Amino acid sequence: MTYDIAATPEASLAAAMAQFDVSQLAHQTLSTTAMAQNKETLFAAMRAAGITEIIVTFDGAGDSGQVEDIDARRGETVVPMPDTAITLAQVSWGISEISTSSMSLSEAVETLAYDLLYDSHGGWENCDGAFGAFHFDAEAGTILLDYNERFTSSEQFNHSF
Repeated sequence: MTYDIAATPEASLAAAMAQFDVSQLAHQTLSTTAMAQNKETLFAAMRAAGITEIIVTFDGAGDSGQVEDIDARRGETVVPMPDTAITLAQVSWGISEISTSSMSLSEAVETLAYDLLYDSHGGWENCDGAFGAFHFDAEAGTILLDYNERFTSSEQFNHSF
């Protein structure tokens, strides 16, 4: 009796996993490129509008979560978010090219915040959830995330006397 090695479940699984790894690497490479483009576009729009920082607060629990607030600042002063439209680069799983989408500055910031939350803390909205804030700093060209994860804890003690 002979076995076709390529037809064994183990070989098929190994081939599928290898293909997934290739697809994952390609997706990650595109995502990294898109994020670099988006940061450059976002910070340029913020500087052109005189915005030094945008703070995005979020909160999640019980299998849902949302952006709570988006504040634009000029120094320490909260200012209205301008009506500026920008174009974000976007990546979809299984698509080998970066697409673009035009949206308001506010929508772009919210989209990036959700994307970054998903990439760094997928499931942030589940169970007890998480809360925190993103700080988009136009001068430094950085996005900082202050992230707080909630969890329920219990301790059990047994005593026999």
